[in-house]
Amino acid sequence: MSEANKQILVKANAAILKRDFEGFLLLCTEDTTWTFEGDRTIEGKEAVREWMRATYVEPPDLNVHRMIADDEYVVALGDIMLKDEQGKAVRHSYSDVWRFRDGKMAELHAFVIKA
Repeated sequence: MSEANKQILVKANAAILKRDFEGFLLLCTEDTTWTFEGDRTIEGKEAVREWMRATYVEPPDLNVHRMIADDEYVVALGDIMLKDEQGKAVRHSYSDVWRFRDGKMAELHAFVIKA
């Protein structure tokens, strides 16, 4: 199951790079919950869809350095380049802890810092 969950996350990340938000959301549960430590919590597919549209105006430069899987969890470590309000590219390091349920991404706990 761990390897299958890693492959789901790889597929989800590929969708993000193409700005295929609907393809990404097909891999999430309806009640998916995303917690960005120290920032906000987003609940449900519609809220995630809105967040993605606002945040990923352009495809991000996403680099996953390592994935570690155990049972229903996958941890992804990497960096992502996003544009700020002024259009300047800003690099962030991240650690995403994903919990899977029934082959879909049910929960994200993200730790993101400017690099």
